[in-house]
Amino acid sequence: MDGRCPSVVSVQTTSPSVTDVLHAAQLIAPRLPETPLWSYPVLDRRTGAETYLKHENAQPTGAFKVRGGINLMARLPEEQREAGVLTYSTGNHAQSIAYAARAFGVPCTIVMPENPNPSKVAALEALGAAIEVKGATMVEAGEYAATLAAVQGNRLISPADEPDLIAGVGTLYLEILNRCPDLDAIFVPIGSGTGAAGACLVAKAVAPRCRIIGVQSSLAPTAHDSWRAGELVRRPVGTVADGLATGSAFATPQRIMRDLDDFILVSDEEIRQAQRILLYEAHTLTELAGAAALAGLLARREEFAGRKVALACTGANASPAELHRLLSSPPAGT
Repeated sequence: MDGRCPSVVSVQTTSPSVTDVLHAAQLIAPRLPETPLWSYPVLDRRTGAETYLKHENAQPTGAFKVRGGINLMARLPEEQREAGVLTYSTGNHAQSIAYAARAFGVPCTIVMPENPNPSKVAALEALGAAIEVKGATMVEAGEYAATLAAVQGNRLISPADEPDLIAGVGTLYLEILNRCPDLDAIFVPIGSGTGAAGACLVAKAVAPRCRIIGVQSSLAPTAHDSWRAGELVRRPVGTVADGLATGSAFATPQRIMRDLDDFILVSDEEIRQAQRILLYEAHTLTELAGAAALAGLLARREEFAGRKVALACTGANASPAELHRLLSSPPAGT
C-alpha cells in the first residue's frame, strides 16, 4: 500500500467562497459573540514579533469549531434535522456538532475512536449527544460512522468535507483581519484543515498580502504531506495532540489549502513548550493543538522578527493528564 487514499467517507463537495463566510458571520453573530484578539508584551519579547492571539479558547465549547457547527446546523433542511445528525471526531468537532444540534433541537450521535479524552466525553454527554466508541483510529471510526448513519438514516457530517463547516470557521479569520488588516502573517494549526481552508478563503479576498502559514505535528503529518504531494495520502498518527491527530486527508480543505503560503511541521515537544509559554506568558490555557500556531512562529522566529502576526489559539480542551504535565514545569528560558 503506497499511502494514497480517498478521504474517509469521501464526498464530492463544492468549495465555499468568501461570500459564504460573510453569510456565515451573519448567522453566527446572534449566537456567538466575537472572541478577543489580544497582544501580550512578554509574549512579544519571546517571539520577537508583534503578536496577537485570537482567543477561540473562549468559545462555549472551548474551541473554534463551534462556528462551523452553528453555521451548518442553521442551514440544514428540516427533514435532515428530523432524521438527526451523526459525525465522528476525537472531540472538538464533536462538541461543535453536539452544541449546535442542541441549539436547534436536532438529535445527535457521535462516534469516537478508542480511549477518547474524558473531558471531551463529559462535555458531549452534557450537551445531550449519544456517544459510541468504535475503532482504534479516526479512519476506523469514520468507516463505522458511515455504516451506522446509513442504518439509522442520519445525516452524516464529515469532520472536514463540508462547505458550511469551512465557511463557519472562516469567520474567525474575518474577525482577525477586520481588527488587524495590516497583518504580515497568520499561523494556523492544522488537523483536518477546515480552519486553514477558512483562513485561505478570507485572506485571499480581503488581505492578499497576509501570509497564511499552516502548522502540524510531525507525528501526524497527513495534511502536510498531502499538501506537499498535491494528492490525498494517509499517514500514521503518533502525536498526543488530539486536535492534530488526523490520519486521513480531506479533499475539500486540501483543495482550498492550495492557497497556503507555507506549511511547516513541528515536534510534539515544541508544541508542549509553546503550550507552557502561552500559560505563563499570555495567561492562556490551551490544549496542545491550540498551541501549535505559536510553536510554528517560534520555529520561524528569525524570519518574522519585527513583523505583525496573529496566532489562532484554536482550543483549550486539555485532558487531565495533559494539564498535569503542563503544570509540572515552566517554559524554558524563564
